[in-house]
Amino acid sequence: MDYPNDQAPGAPVRSGIPEHGRIPKYYAVKARIAALVDELGEGHLIPTERDLSERYDVARETVRQALRELVLEGKLRRQGRGTVVAGPKLAQPLSLASYTEGVRRQGRTPGRNLVTLDRFPCPDALAAEIGLTRGEPVWHLERVLLADDERVGLESTYVAVSRLPELDTDFEPDSSFYAYLHGKGMSFGDADERIETVLATPREALLIGTPPALPMLLIHRVSRDTEGRPLERVRSLYRGDRFSFTAHLQG
Repeated sequence: MDYPNDQAPGAPVRSGIPEHGRIPKYYAVKARIAALVDELGEGHLIPTERDLSERYDVARETVRQALRELVLEGKLRRQGRGTVVAGPKLAQPLSLASYTEGVRRQGRTPGRNLVTLDRFPCPDALAAEIGLTRGEPVWHLERVLLADDERVGLESTYVAVSRLPELDTDFEPDSSFYAYLHGKGMSFGDADERIETVLATPREALLIGTPPALPMLLIHRVSRDTEGRPLERVRSLYRGDRFSFTAHLQG
């Protein structure tokens, strides 16, 4: 198989063209628009569907499908009645570090908007994960995640009320929860994490400000302190068009 001399290491082999050489028309248009996107740079408005269909001599529906995929992949974003070139995705490390630290490392300003902070009797399934018995009080902290004031995710944290009895009075909802825990003398020892792709529920899509059809990256995490006791259970939902995750593996 011949590879182009400028084949990027992370790019699809032979730019995604099947061995039989026949590719869908929309994909050929998508590749040409992607090249245009690279030329224009972040924030630039791309031509209208009508202009693109005339430029590439294809139907507007073909252009629309190509643009739809580029939006889903995070290369473009809708802005008002137009479409502009999106910035690079946020590369969040898979580590025992807070969302705040990960966003700041990339020169972005992290933030959070409080959705709810309430307490309820712990159900069986959750109790087993955070080391409680059924019915013990547990906090639920739900916040929209921001990067430079852009809504990029939704985070739900569950923690025993017995461990943080004053969470509702002495915690600033827009601050780092991990920094708050450290301030209380709690340190993370280890965690189990699971990642999957999902579609947001209508409620989640409304809170994050995305279409329900946009793919999301969902992370489940159960963290323990240095003594091995369960500390928190977190469900984090990230926009698939704005996030990627990194990990350092060592043999």
